[in-house]
Amino acid sequence: MALLQRPEGRRLHPVTPWRRAWAPLAALFAFAAQDPERARQGVESLTAGRLLAVLALLLPAAAAYGFLSWWMTSYTVTETELRIRTGLLFRRVAHIRLDRLQAIDVGRPLLARVVGVAKLKLDVVGTDKKDELAFLGERDAVALRAELLARAAGMAPEAAAEVGEAPSRELVRVGTRMLVVSLLLLGSVWGTLAAAVAVPALIWWTSGSLWPALAVAVPLLSGVGRSGVGRFLTEFDWVVAESPDGMRLDHGLLDRAHATVPPGRVQAVRIVEPWLWRRRGWVRVELDVAAGGNEGGLLLPVATRETARGVLERVLPGVDPDEAAASLVPVPRRARWVVPLWWRGYGHGVTHTVFASRKGLLCRTLSLVPHAKVQSVRLTQGPWERAFGLADVHVDHGANGTVAARLRAVEEARAAVAAQAGRSRTGRHRARPERWLT
Repeated sequence: MALLQRPEGRRLHPVTPWRRAWAPLAALFAFAAQDPERARQGVESLTAGRLLAVLALLLPAAAAYGFLSWWMTSYTVTETELRIRTGLLFRRVAHIRLDRLQAIDVGRPLLARVVGVAKLKLDVVGTDKKDELAFLGERDAVALRAELLARAAGMAPEAAAEVGEAPSRELVRVGTRMLVVSLLLLGSVWGTLAAAVAVPALIWWTSGSLWPALAVAVPLLSGVGRSGVGRFLTEFDWVVAESPDGMRLDHGLLDRAHATVPPGRVQAVRIVEPWLWRRRGWVRVELDVAAGGNEGGLLLPVATRETARGVLERVLPGVDPDEAAASLVPVPRRARWVVPLWWRGYGHGVTHTVFASRKGLLCRTLSLVPHAKVQSVRLTQGPWERAFGLADVHVDHGANGTVAARLRAVEEARAAVAAQAGRSRTGRHRARPERWLT
């Protein structure tokens, strides 16, 4: 029985085995999807007695797998790390250093909320994949998150266990009506819907067969669902709140998510203005966060310019998006020979705090990178740009992203590269340390 000896540490919620019991069933469905014709023949050959016998074997096996995987999972919080032990046949121990934690998000899927449990997703510096603890009781999940954040901030273990969740102050709550109207005013939703209707109808008319039309219609309709209904379900009741451990984001209708943008981890901001939103003065604010602290990279799905400006002042103190927009300089007229249709949509500017770049005509995007977050700056030229004396200036930031000022005159681009390198060095020297709970 040494093989099944339960590891030491804290346990997950007893409801977890039911979640993990689906793994063998999912494997069976995946196997059937590889050869659907053989799977169909196998199902047709089953009699009622055989089907009951298969269920009598499969369901207990799935339940046993769920129970044993839960039995062999535990976690321990030490003075320096979080250890997560998993594995039935192949044991795995994840050592997550507390001083490398960047964000801890709380997820509450619909069924989990019904039974009062939640899961924690942990972002760690230097890793792309998130470790998670699923599931814990809601109170246990909130308490563990607070404890880990406190220890990551350098608190003593005794104090960290008692600190509790930091208080927060609500800044913005996106109304349902505003969210629905904003989605209806997106051209991408209507374009995908029109394609989902027109393309299958054209295929049906030309081929005379329904099946090819359905094969095209299904993925197109799923695209409509993702861009319309899916975004509504994800962005429903979007709340932005401020707390000592960062900017908190709560959202979701079916799956309620609780994410935190840690202070000092925002590397770049994008302010998106779709064409039909401009008359109403609405914008969408997206973020690039070091170590992926904000799931999806979204700060505000829709808000007025004034509201977005107020929130950005809390996320990036000293950054004024209006000042950055006013600093933009359009590209030279000869750029129309390189990008004939959209050349007027490009612009570049610099303020004392940010490198700014704009692109797009129908959907304008203003990208802002604080000087202190710029990791490198470079100049690029394609053969067509060289022919017209143009170049692009790229700045790379700490979230493995790039913001480009396109189609600048070569002399201007070279001067911008040299000047930005100096501004970035000065910005890093003046930047405040990235500390949590301070």
